[in-house]
Amino acid sequence: MKAVISLENNGVDFSTDLRELLTTVHHEKKISKGNYLFQEGDSQSELYLIRSGKVQIGKVTPDGRELTFRICGPDDLVGEITLFCSPSKYMVNAKVLEDGVAAVIRKADLEDKLLHNHKLAIEFMKWMGVHYQKTQTKFRDLVLHGKKGALYSTLIRMTNSYGVLKPDGILINLVLTNQELANFCGMTREVVNRMLSDLKKAGKVSMIEGKIMIHDLQFLKDEIDCEDCPIEFCNID
Repeated sequence: MKAVISLENNGVDFSTDLRELLTTVHHEKKISKGNYLFQEGDSQSELYLIRSGKVQIGKVTPDGRELTFRICGPDDLVGEITLFCSPSKYMVNAKVLEDGVAAVIRKADLEDKLLHNHKLAIEFMKWMGVHYQKTQTKFRDLVLHGKKGALYSTLIRMTNSYGVLKPDGILINLVLTNQELANFCGMTREVVNRMLSDLKKAGKVSMIEGKIMIHDLQFLKDEIDCEDCPIEFCNID
């Protein structure tokens, strides 16, 4: 079954060939909050293109801590990093945060098209390269600046993904608990609580109805020697 899916730029220049590939799906499925598209260790035979709703990509450490790598929304592809792996298993969890619909692409069909269409394979590699560069910049911030780098870079990325410009700063238009924010940073809730408290006392951030308002974005950037990466690399999606 063929479904027509609208793909906006979303930080990446999708070529005509890549659009044609991603608009041909096997079927669609409803996704419900609290359920999983897949879990770590499951055999992988499908990829998912999110049409509506939100999906959290993450991992649970051996000591039970939950790490969040990204939140996927409309037009994001989920499960793509295990292409051409044998045996192929999902390496992360994909938990549904918001009801929606996912278009299902069979992994075997995608691999076959990539093998036989070199132009398409190159375009897909370019698209994948953006995601790898996002990951590299996150590790850079953590390695060079530790916990501060993890939190501050996450807040900067969130302003790029969910920021709404206000007279006194940038509102991150996403309700997050401190635990959920800690999951993004790979830290404990207690550490995030303390660091946010320090930022609040300094007047750099504040809370508005469960949302974070950034009053001094440049301060966060200066503290971690921000390199002003392109927004397609510096976001939370």
